Amino acid sequence: MKKAANPGGKGGAKRAAKPPSPKAARVAKKDKGGGFAPPEPRRVQAVLKELDKLHPHAACTLAYNSPLQLLVATILSAQCTDERVNQVTPALFKRFPSAQDYAAADLAELEAMIRSTGFFRNKAKSIQGMAKGLVSQHEGKVPNDLDKLVKLPGVGRKTANVVLGDAFGVPGITVDTHVGRVCRRLDFIGTKDPVKAEFALMEIIPQKRWTKFSHQVILHGRQICQARKPDCPGCGLKPHCPWGRAQEEK
Repeated sequence: MKKAANPGGKGGAKRAAKPPSPKAARVAKKDKGGGFAPPEPRRVQAVLKELDKLHPHAACTLAYNSPLQLLVATILSAQCTDERVNQVTPALFKRFPSAQDYAAADLAELEAMIRSTGFFRNKAKSIQGMAKGLVSQHEGKVPNDLDKLVKLPGVGRKTANVVLGDAFGVPGITVDTHVGRVCRRLDFIGTKDPVKAEFALMEIIPQKRWTKFSHQVILHGRQICQARKPDCPGCGLKPHCPWGRAQEEK
């Protein structure tokens, strides 16, 4: 079963672009139209370089062997850790090896098998609805097209981008809670709406980096830039992070 390499790794900082002052960082940047102004390209590049040092092996931590398995695992990962999902999926994948099997599954059995991932009733309905859509519209195969994926029941842009990026190698930015939080603190985005955030990040992150960037930021959010107790003193991104530098003055 496919698994990502063990993420991690730290490196010394090289000469980087001059970061904004803490005072300027606390001021909401507005463009002429009153909206959020995107960050300077050189600061974005400095963050990308530092992410490569901090998390060179960041990758999808869900275990899977096929696009269908990744699609199911990603649906299960909502409000659940990847570790818990990886404990549930081996038996699930063995019991339901194809989209046809999920489509014809007894819903109560499916719910029982995924109960420990939380919200199991909704997830079971999403998985079965998705599978029925695959059978009726795509001959049971997972399409490698975002527009087709998001038309499936239970599949949003975040899930679709995970599948596209990791199962098909199609670049996509995944905006989960970690990506949203870290990118707001970096002043890369000015919204909590995940779709708006995705499109904003697509404008400033090189397309070839979209999937890798997503994995690196997710890992950074899990390990360092946590919601309640971020490790700003030990964060390699702090020189380029307005929010992190502002914490030093408090």
